[in-house]
Amino acid sequence: MGFFSKVKEKIVGKSAKQNEKYVAGLDKSNASFSDRINQLAARFREIDDDYFEELENILIMSDVGVNMVMKIVDEIKKEVRLQGITDPKDINEIIIDKMFVIYANDSVMTNTINYQENALTVILMVGVNGAGKTTTIAKLAHRMKDEGRHVMLVAGDTFRAGAIDQLAEWARRLDVEIIEGKEGGDPSAAVFDGIKQAKEKKADVLIIDTAGRLQNKVNLMNELEKMNRIIKREIPDGPHETLLVVDATTGQNGVSQATEFAKITEITGIVLTKMDGTAKGGIVLSIKDALNIPVKFIGLGEKMDDLQAFDLEQYVYGLCKNLMGE
Repeated sequence: MGFFSKVKEKIVGKSAKQNEKYVAGLDKSNASFSDRINQLAARFREIDDDYFEELENILIMSDVGVNMVMKIVDEIKKEVRLQGITDPKDINEIIIDKMFVIYANDSVMTNTINYQENALTVILMVGVNGAGKTTTIAKLAHRMKDEGRHVMLVAGDTFRAGAIDQLAEWARRLDVEIIEGKEGGDPSAAVFDGIKQAKEKKADVLIIDTAGRLQNKVNLMNELEKMNRIIKREIPDGPHETLLVVDATTGQNGVSQATEFAKITEITGIVLTKMDGTAKGGIVLSIKDALNIPVKFIGLGEKMDDLQAFDLEQYVYGLCKNLMGE
């Protein structure tokens, strides 16, 4: 039994725990990807070089990424030869299997936060302006508060006009404390104050917003390095997470942003936002191929509880369910 069959059996079986948010949130990607693969099978009577060329194009159009596409298609060709498959209608499950087995191989498959027991957990949030970083911070804070954790925020993006007010409004709505930097001021000062107050108030988690001006890479690097120094001086093993927020709708541009941020600071996990707004769900595989950093959370809608821990099995099912029927 292949990977997808096992996933389908597990999720759709009697003991099913099908995550409806994944199914709804990946609807655009599923429709686009499944339709193209099914149309491909209908157009070809046999599996030949032209078929594989078309398959490569479909995967690239789904934002899987060229390098990953080459690996996937090579593996599919080997399996097709091994099993003696000639009919395109018999290949769907192999395509799915190879995509996601390659994703899972040699990968740190963790979607959990590195919480500190009986100590303050510091989370640094990075990402370009417009990726949904502020909203993601609010959703994370909401999630952690629901888990019974005492959460505090630091408005460390002191350069983008209105960024502090925006995060402060979320803090008010969520009823969590916030330490605000001064607009145009030194973000590291806000970080220092935030750690001091979080310790005094025995907070469980401190989430720190940062500037997202990737075009000023040197300045951004200096700011993040200074923030990291301040954190490590006060909490030697911090930050415990540095989460990069990437807008899935930006496709390969989002992957490029992730690559650039990974050069600037050590990223421990990715948060993919706006997955419900793209038909190109393959970006998860692109990021894995480019960085081998785990996707920890995935944004499947605008509601507070639409930020979900990344689950490979639910993702596979949500992206590919129309390929195998119900």
